[in-house]
Amino acid sequence: MIFNSVAFLVFFVIVFVLYWFLGKKHLKIQNVLLLIASYFFYGWWDWRFLSLIIFSTVIDYILGIIIDASIKRKKFYLILSLISNLGLLATFKYFNFFISSWVDFCALLGYDVGISTLNIILPVGISFFTFQTMSYSIDIYRGDLKPTKNFINFATFVSFFPQLVAGPIERASNLLPQIANQRVWSHKKFKEGLFQIIVGFFRKVVVADSIGSMIDGIYNAPDIHNASSILMAVVLYSFQIYFDFSGYSDIAIGTAKLLGFEFKRNFNLPYFSSSITEFWRRWHMSLSTWLRDYLYIPLGGNRNGRIKQYRNLFLTMLLGGLWHGSSWNFVIWGAAHGILLGVEKRFNLIPQNYIFLRNALIFILVSLIWIFFRSLSLTDSILIFEKLFTGPYNAPYIGDINHFIVLVYGLVIAIVFDLVIFVRGRALEEIGSKIVDFRFVFLCVFFLTNIILFYSSASNFIYFQF
Repeated sequence: MIFNSVAFLVFFVIVFVLYWFLGKKHLKIQNVLLLIASYFFYGWWDWRFLSLIIFSTVIDYILGIIIDASIKRKKFYLILSLISNLGLLATFKYFNFFISSWVDFCALLGYDVGISTLNIILPVGISFFTFQTMSYSIDIYRGDLKPTKNFINFATFVSFFPQLVAGPIERASNLLPQIANQRVWSHKKFKEGLFQIIVGFFRKVVVADSIGSMIDGIYNAPDIHNASSILMAVVLYSFQIYFDFSGYSDIAIGTAKLLGFEFKRNFNLPYFSSSITEFWRRWHMSLSTWLRDYLYIPLGGNRNGRIKQYRNLFLTMLLGGLWHGSSWNFVIWGAAHGILLGVEKRFNLIPQNYIFLRNALIFILVSLIWIFFRSLSLTDSILIFEKLFTGPYNAPYIGDINHFIVLVYGLVIAIVFDLVIFVRGRALEEIGSKIVDFRFVFLCVFFLTNIILFYSSASNFIYFQF
């Protein structure tokens, strides 16, 4: 079940009505309803994978209590929790990658090891809920969090359907207290949540899907397209992945808000960044802060000299790239960001007062690195770079002219809307309640009209594959 489907609309309306009208004054009923709804939502893809999320939930619930109570063996139980979660990831996400890489390496040395990969299906959202439960155990170990002894509350925290499949990666310190305390209906939250959901659908359906249906053919067969077409696809993909993923986050945050919850912000206009460091403070903020708090700082952070800081940045981004996907393309994508973070820590390539040039440079660098993220293989990535830097540049392939006009129309509206938010210094998470009623209705009707006009089919969000 995906957000931009009729099935989800029906599902959420039923959950919303039951949640507020039957469970309004009964916290336990609300939480049980949310847990059942979340398991139904996740099981819609493949009910067999419910066993994985239940296994992870039970293990970390028990170990969280044991870690808190233990004195001498605290670290042992934390390691047990980490092994359980990372074991799930390693088995379902990385097993084939490591096996095939080992086979290829041995083949280069002239050995045929005779090991074959397995036909393993990647469970949806496994990277997100394992990171969420890992942070819970680590926070208890550090003494930053007390474990919950209410299993229903903890299971709801792990599986809460608005953010289960692709984040934001919520911390237990933020979400668990909200689950444990009575939620109260708020007209302000309703307006904010509804507006953010509608904007999220516009970003996904009108902008991201329009771009995707045009450039997928170019990225899937770069050998038959000229340099101009590839350059256009590279630039447009930067917008596609932003509006696709920020659109998902908007819907997730807005949906949670309609149920009385507050999620952390996940995007903050990243393409207005003037450095790679700033980009990662604005892009997928729940992941970047997770990597900072649970990987970069434990590695040493910016302590112990510059060389070790560069090493820590590189390793953090390298593992962050691998988290996204089990291929060398993602490893290179993460490593490239790690290298650029180190370079800009050492050199000031463009003075601070040349803000436009800094913004343009960051967008160009990020767009070029996205090539590794989007390409189907490392061979395709190399081919795309070769064509970009060698040409020839002829007329680009734009396909159906009507579709291209729709694409440009949606993209211009989305960029202008982001620019207005940026100039006014407001957060989309709060802007719905700030708009006076007639403007609120106008904007909602405007975005909804475009969504209905340009909706074609329910396509998966890009980050569902992670």
